[in-house]
Amino acid sequence: MRVRPVTPELLAAELVDRIEALPRRWARIAVDGAPAADTGDFADALVEPLRTRGREVIRIRTADYLRPASLRLEHGHHDPDSYYENWYDLRGLTREVLDPLSDNGNGRVLPALWDAAADRSPRLPRVQLPDRAVAVVDGPLLLGAGLPFDFTVHLWLPEAALNRRTPDEDRWTLQAFHRYAEEVSPHHLADCVVRVDRPGRPAVVDSLE
Repeated sequence: MRVRPVTPELLAAELVDRIEALPRRWARIAVDGAPAADTGDFADALVEPLRTRGREVIRIRTADYLRPASLRLEHGHHDPDSYYENWYDLRGLTREVLDPLSDNGNGRVLPALWDAAADRSPRLPRVQLPDRAVAVVDGPLLLGAGLPFDFTVHLWLPEAALNRRTPDEDRWTLQAFHRYAEEVSPHHLADCVVRVDRPGRPAVVDSLE
């Protein structure tokens, strides 16, 4: 494996350059990784550099695209297979965010589909995005499901770091992420893999050989 240490600022600039080069009317970006990898903070860090380039940005969180509790928790609150297969409404994400930003889409995006705390729809209005807008989606288990993203980043935590940084109350999810690594190999699917086990000191994985 060959990794390249980089500052967070330089990494954001490199990723924005790659997003800028996408030959698309709109750009659909995935920041994939376990919650312990802080995908939300990483995705948020792309917003201002993109806006500086004149791109409107909408942030989408898969935490706002959960399935209803009756479906999500059918097998209990701590079932790793259910978490892996049933927690996230990827069809809804595709229908409400990714398809509208396809070549034949209308640019009208729903920022959130489900309020997990209230267990109901937040009933938000759709947002009409202009040409060259970017949707930055963050969350776990985004790769390998056939979602039509235009550029994907996987935040990789080696197993020891994933185990260490996952809070005790969430350790039941580790089996799901081990399954994800084995079945999907997200580090082979992503357009960019970033090692994030040293906070504030990311490293781009340039080669897995």
